[in-house]
Amino acid sequence: MAEIKDMQRLDDARRRFLTLPAVLFILAFAALPLLVVLAYSFMKPATYGGVEWQFSTEAYVGFLFQKDIFDDSLTFSSEYLLIFARTFLFGIATTVICLLIGFPTAYHMATRPPQTRNWWVLLITIPFWSNLLVRTIAVMFIIRDEGLINTILLSLGLVDQPVTMIFTDFAILLGLFYSFLPFMILPIYASLEKLDFRLVEASYDLYASRFQVLTRIIIPLTWPGIATGCLLVFIPSFGAYVTPLLLGGGRHLMIGDLIALQFGSSRNWPLGSAFSMILMAFVMLALFFQIRKNAGGVSHG
Repeated sequence: MAEIKDMQRLDDARRRFLTLPAVLFILAFAALPLLVVLAYSFMKPATYGGVEWQFSTEAYVGFLFQKDIFDDSLTFSSEYLLIFARTFLFGIATTVICLLIGFPTAYHMATRPPQTRNWWVLLITIPFWSNLLVRTIAVMFIIRDEGLINTILLSLGLVDQPVTMIFTDFAILLGLFYSFLPFMILPIYASLEKLDFRLVEASYDLYASRFQVLTRIIIPLTWPGIATGCLLVFIPSFGAYVTPLLLGGGRHLMIGDLIALQFGSSRNWPLGSAFSMILMAFVMLALFFQIRKNAGGVSHG
């Protein structure tokens, strides 16, 4: 027994040693930068960028209030709150559109013959072969006034002048949808591929309608993939920077652009850090509710 316990201890020590590089990597490149950003959010901004090492909560107060330059009185300001709300709506809209397009696409892929499914996965992942910046610029060339869509519309005589699509909310939503659609399709496809379609056939044999089969059989059994896809789309679209900057032209700020602005031309690092922490709090809250919901689903069978 003593020898078995010693061997178990050696195995445990070996496993801890093997995980040590990963733990150090996470601490150095994930936890430590977050702690730095958190510390910066409680500092005062320096004159030419950076921070002054004095404790202050001005950054978090400035999220909802604006200080008067004469008497230092605080008045409620909804500017930043509206930017966060707009970003949240963009994230929700992107997630919903990706789900409406991604679920039928994933279902089509999962119901193809096994020898052709890999080709469908390849087609879905082709956009990842290029950089996000390149893909966003490609969208710009398609929807600009002299782009492909307006050229076709003008040549067919459907419009008399180019339709303005670039630098609008539509352009941002289109760019986010195009960028993150594969993140929705692939998790749902992974769940649908494991689905026992004999349950679907049995439901039809029991005279269930297509809507009943979809809502009572397919969606509940593939819910983990749907939830994962929604998170994988919502979280990056909530903090997107390149797509709103290029397709929005700087006229429609989102959280990512606002944070970059604080660290750039505004030179208010504490405020940018506070915005980053608030953004992370929203994301962690969404993850918490999703994990709690999944745990509840598992515990109740």
